[in-house]
Amino acid sequence: MNKNKYVFAQLIEFLDKDKFRHLVDKYNGNRYVKSFTCWNQLLALMFGQLSNRESLRDVVVALEAHHTKCYHL
Repeated sequence: MNKNKYVFAQLIEFLDKDKFRHLVDKYNGNRYVKSFTCWNQLLALMFGQLSNRESLRDVVVALEAHHTKCYHL
């Protein structure tokens, strides 16, 4: 069993979440959001880009396949 952080979680640590939150608040990015926030969208799109997915449906299928590993997000 893996006891260290996954590579994706290590990459997320480089992001400045406070600066991202400030920009989202500045432009009202989460204004009408109920569950899928801008932060979640950024992480999903980063995952899709880094895992070389070809379509949005492909990203969704991959995220659903790894839903047990997404608890840290």
